[in-house]
Amino acid sequence: MDEKVPSRNEALELLKQYNQNDGLIKHALAVEAVMRYLARKNGQDEEKWGIIGLIHDLDYEKYPDQHCHKTREILEENGWPTEYIRAAISHGWGICNDVEPQSPLEKSLFTIDELTGLVTAAALVRPSRSVLDLTAKSVKKKWKDKRFAAGVDRELIEKGTKMLNIELSEIITDVIMAMREVAGEIGLQGDIEADQYNG
Repeated sequence: MDEKVPSRNEALELLKQYNQNDGLIKHALAVEAVMRYLARKNGQDEEKWGIIGLIHDLDYEKYPDQHCHKTREILEENGWPTEYIRAAISHGWGICNDVEPQSPLEKSLFTIDELTGLVTAAALVRPSRSVLDLTAKSVKKKWKDKRFAAGVDRELIEKGTKMLNIELSEIITDVIMAMREVAGEIGLQGDIEADQYNG
C-alpha cells in the first residue's frame, strides 16, 4: 500500500475507532497540543508533530499488553508513512520496544508523554481544578513528592530532558502553556474564565 500522509481528521477518526475511554482521548489531545506547541517553538512541521502526538497511544485501550506493537500494525495497515509510525512508537523505548528516539520530534514525544500526566494531576488538585492558573513552580513541588501521581515515570522524563538538552522547568512551562490552549477540550479549564489567561 502506498504511504499517504494522514490528515488530522483521519488521525482523530482512527484514534476514536480504537479508543472510547474519555481519559485516553483527553491524554491524546493533550499530547497533540504539546507536540504542536513544541513544533511551532522549534520551527518544525506542526501538523506532523501534532498528528503523531494524537495517535501515539492508539493501541493502548484495546491492546495494553502489545502497546506500540499493535500501533505499528494498525498504522501500516492504514498506509501511514514509515517516518510517522517510527516516531509514534519511539515513545515506548526502554518500556515496550527498543526503538530509540532519534529526531527532535521523537525525543520531544518521549519526554512530554508522561509529563502531560503529571501536569494534569497537578491541575486537578488545585482549588480551581484548572491548568489556566497552574505554574511550573507548583508542578516542580509535586515532582518532588514521589507519592503524588506515583504512576508518572519521573526518571523517563529526566532521560528525555537530557536527550533534548533542556531544563526540566522549561519543558514543564512548555507543557503547561500548550495544555492551556486546549484546556476546555481536555477538561482542565476548571472554574476559570479562559479569557482571563489569554494574555
